[in-house]
Amino acid sequence: MNPGFHSKYMSTSDEFPIHFHGWLRIHKDGTCERFIGNNIAPPGTDSLTGVQSKDVVISLKTGVFVRLYVPKTLVPNKKLPTLIYYHGGGYVTESAASSTYQPTLNLITKESNVIIVSVNYRLAPEYLIPIAYEDSWEAIKWVATHARGHGPDSWLNDHADLENMFFVGDSVGANIAHNMAIRAGLNSDGIINLKGVILLHPYFGGKDPIGAEAGKNKQFKAFSDNLWMFANPLGIGLDDPLYNPAMDTHISVFGCAKILLCVGENDKLKDRGMNYKKVMEKSGWKGKVEVLESKGEGHVFFFSNPSCENARILRNRICTFINPIRSKA
Repeated sequence: MNPGFHSKYMSTSDEFPIHFHGWLRIHKDGTCERFIGNNIAPPGTDSLTGVQSKDVVISLKTGVFVRLYVPKTLVPNKKLPTLIYYHGGGYVTESAASSTYQPTLNLITKESNVIIVSVNYRLAPEYLIPIAYEDSWEAIKWVATHARGHGPDSWLNDHADLENMFFVGDSVGANIAHNMAIRAGLNSDGIINLKGVILLHPYFGGKDPIGAEAGKNKQFKAFSDNLWMFANPLGIGLDDPLYNPAMDTHISVFGCAKILLCVGENDKLKDRGMNYKKVMEKSGWKGKVEVLESKGEGHVFFFSNPSCENARILRNRICTFINPIRSKA
């Protein structure tokens, strides 16, 4: 961004060299001030669902932690599908402990009868990309240590079915989930058995505009691209394979055979989401992309209004994607 630049989404000034409106701003002394994701929801037992949650530090060196969710009723010796969840927030805001996520993840845990491992990866600009991806992979490896029941956490040892694992994320978290699935496909150790990936309103991009990005969403594309470059200033630009899946030469080794792609009809990232489906289908990957479009809804609407009908429909689709046999019963 040039000095003095101003748009609906972002601006620059002498006092605030970088300002992503409503998200964060950088003060002239370098201090980062965040405006969202600051409200913390403590773990514990949820009064609505009975779901239990707790925070577990997975690396003393980095301080990265996960928030674990388990259903109210746990049957001894019964293993449950396990979801590794990556939160959104543009790589720069939000956390696994944010009040944004707690209500929805409680509901998914209860309704789909799963265990969720929500990853608190480190944020830019303090920790630039690829740190978010590296932390996310470390969380996968930590979960995998529980495969034979000898890991550091009893909930996962006793109840996590690591033969039935899913990666899930919203917005930037969906981008991370996608890239983790490729990494899983490239990993010859077979540390996990990835059954599916769920992408909720994914954040992808690229140098060349697609769809409405060349017209009514032109300013939003500039915001999205600048956010990527802010979090990843040392990368190779807007066609970095982490940001633009079409540029990834390894995409065909995606580590599972099914993807649930959820988009919002009014989401400015919808075109990128639908383009992702085309990219995957043309890549040589042998799997299937299922699509759920929420009519009349914007970006990640299901967090701000988890009780609305479209949020309920989305969570039900997640449930049937994870539990196809149960859903047909």
